Amino acid sequence: MNETTDTTELRDHIEISHLISGFFRALDEQTFEEGWAESYFTDDVRMTTPLGVAEGAEAVRHMEESVGRFAATLHMSSDVLVRIAPGARTADVSWNAHKTHLHLDSTLWARGEGADSRFTVGGVYEGTFRRTGRGWRIGDLSVRAVWTSGQPPVLPEETAARVAELTGAGRS
Repeated sequence: MNETTDTTELRDHIEISHLISGFFRALDEQTFEEGWAESYFTDDVRMTTPLGVAEGAEAVRHMEESVGRFAATLHMSSDVLVRIAPGARTADVSWNAHKTHLHLDSTLWARGEGADSRFTVGGVYEGTFRRTGRGWRIGDLSVRAVWTSGQPPVLPEETAARVAELTGAGRS
């Protein structure tokens, strides 16, 4: 390793960490203006979540809908690990996340008196980031819940049916 390689690796790590922080901030602020996703994702981004796999614009729309099921969210990231081979245009990235979600009043009403207003998730994100002409962007991302506390949001019927299909819920 030489000083130039060390400086490049450090700069890449900082840029990628900043991208993750900005992505989480965008989710929490829910300010999904036209073109917001271009700051964080490649056009062909692929996302894998407990609700399934989506690509491109569908993945972005799914993410917007997911956080829109809550009155507020707070996503925190830690332990960002970045692995880039010297001169590579992609990076393998992983980080831990603690995500707190506050339910909408309609969810609390549907669940009745005494419903917990919070749904909290501890999880791990893993992905492949790509160096583009616009800087680092997320090209592939998966999230895995390690633990949860509270109940998830009330899902639309079609989404709930898809989750049941993916998880095998309701099978004898």
